[in-house]
Formats: sequence, C-alpha cells, structure tokens
Amino acid sequence: MLDGITDRVQRARRIAARATVLPLLIRGGIGMAFLLALVVAWSETLVLGRAALPLALMAAYPMFAPRGIAPTAAALAVVAGWILDTTWYDAPIALWRVLAIATLLYLGHTLAALAAVLPYDAVVGAEVAGNWLLRAGGVVLGSAVLTVIVLGVSTELTGPAFLLATVAGLAAAVGLALLLARLLRRT
Repeated sequence: MLDGITDRVQRARRIAARATVLPLLIRGGIGMAFLLALVVAWSETLVLGRAALPLALMAAYPMFAPRGIAPTAAALAVVAGWILDTTWYDAPIALWRVLAIATLLYLGHTLAALAAVLPYDAVVGAEVAGNWLLRAGGVVLGSAVLTVIVLGVSTELTGPAFLLATVAGLAAAVGLALLLARLLRRT
C-alpha cells in the first residue's frame, strides 16, 4: 500500500516539475467553470453553508481527471442542484440562470475535452486555447439565441399545439443524431 502512495507522490512531483502554463490554465478554467455552474445552480443556503466544501471539491475533481468520469459527475452535480433548488426550495426558473448554467456546463465540458488530449507538459501557443474558446463562444451564443427564440414561440403554444411542437422537436433531434451517426460511419 505504501508503495502505491509513494509512486503517486513521485508522479505528482514529476508532473509539477514538467507542467507548462497553458495546460494548467486550461485545467484551472475547467474548475472555475464547474464551480460557477454549481454556485448558480445550487441554493444559496447550501452553497454558503455546509455543502460549500463538497461542492468545491466536486468542481475541482475534473481538473485532475478530465479524461474520466469527473466532468460527467460534476455536470450531474450541477443538474442535481438545479432540480433540488427549483423543486425542493421552490426557486423561480429564471432565463439568466438557465443560460448561465448551460454556458458554464458547456465551457467546462469543452475545456475538459481539450485538457484530456493536452498533456501537462505540452508546449502550445495561446492561439490554440483562444481558437478553442472562440468556437465554444460561437456555440454558446447560437444556443442562447435559439433558446430565447424557442421559449418565445413556446409561450404562444398551448394545449395540443404545444404537444405537437414537442414531439416534432424530439423527432428532429433524433433524426439529426441518426444522420450524424450515419455520416460519421461513412468516413
């Protein structure tokens, strides 16, 4: 058991000695994105109370293991907090919170994807992260605009029209996923 701990300590020292700035900044961005998402999603009483340390650790976990289940676990913690806050604590559903949570989750997820393929000691230019974040910003902006438009249209729909629009939207999403899967199999 001590050999395993000693090996991990030596590995951590080796990583710390060889690490470069940009991969560490990207990993810090992962932690910051998930931490802000947790703060926006969870109730104020829990974030400022006894749940503060576990939530901070949950946000930091993907920084150290971006390839594994850590980003998914952090995202599920954010979603659980949102559901708990809006159902148990009866917090109002505000558009700014929905957009902020979606933006921060996407940012944490996409930075985790970049960190998963970027070694600690990689020497890369700042334009790599800049272009990555620029593309992520485009996705976030497009999603936010589409969300506002769809919410504006859905307030006009009631009864059977709302159900029809929901089924049509789900069918379009499934159809697009199948089309993309088929196109990916061709290449």
